[in-house]
Amino acid sequence: MRVSRSLLPILGIVVAIAMGATLIGLGVRDGGGIGELAALSSGGNPGPVTPTSAAPPTPDPEELARQERERNKKALDKALKEYAETVPEFSVAVLDAETGDKYAYRGSKRYETASVVKVQVMTCLLLTAQDDDRKLTSSELSRAKLMIRISDNNATTSLYQQLGGRTAITDCNKRLGLKSTVVKSSWGLTQTTVDDQMRLLTELVDDESPLNAKSRKIAFELMNEVDKGQQWGISAAAKKGEDFTIKNGWLPRSTENQRWIINSVGRISDDGIDVSIAVLSHGHATELAGRKVVQTVAKMTRKYLKY
Repeated sequence: MRVSRSLLPILGIVVAIAMGATLIGLGVRDGGGIGELAALSSGGNPGPVTPTSAAPPTPDPEELARQERERNKKALDKALKEYAETVPEFSVAVLDAETGDKYAYRGSKRYETASVVKVQVMTCLLLTAQDDDRKLTSSELSRAKLMIRISDNNATTSLYQQLGGRTAITDCNKRLGLKSTVVKSSWGLTQTTVDDQMRLLTELVDDESPLNAKSRKIAFELMNEVDKGQQWGISAAAKKGEDFTIKNGWLPRSTENQRWIINSVGRISDDGIDVSIAVLSHGHATELAGRKVVQTVAKMTRKYLKY
């Protein structure tokens, strides 16, 4: 059959359309995409199609550590709340100097200090000597040792009166940033919070404290050499070989049917650890029962906060 020259262009168009339709059909049937079709029509070999996606951001180690600490605090909160349902009232605060992280449970609740107020008296004595640009006298140092190491009440009363009593200690506390502590004329009935006790413990070690390096050294030596019979409380959270400073308070309270105030404040330190702890409590049936509560709480802070 002879085809007219005038019809050849038209036939070429028809053939091209038919071939395109065939290729499109193949692409649809075989799951191919437009890219494959283009490659096939140009005689190329397409290869697998790989979807592109952005790489996940690299986790920030500091942020991950912060998130873990927050989870630990929530776990400790839960554990302390459960424990608090079974024992008399208590509060606890912790400062990890290595991370700067702070924790408090019932931090603003006031308790009577009993003998932990002696740390305030010692600190004010050291500040007063600094103000006078002098060392502690042999008599002052001797009474301070008795006051802190064996919790001697007569030595405490003597220093308390020498410093100026309630007014002087209150002024001193303001310098130290103790905002919620109420000093009483009967020094053992002074009221304080674990938040304030944490501020005080910080000033005993901070380079920017009102206390100079020599005063801080004396405070450490006094609280680091407490009589063995009084090394209970927050020291229960210390591991073997770790240093600790401590001052405890214990008092049967006449206004609470002779139930016991039991308090413990101090610091645990070693390579890689520098943690201050304050536990205040009251309402215990016996002194030993109160000690057990304070020590349990101190150990719980280490278990959950993982310091």
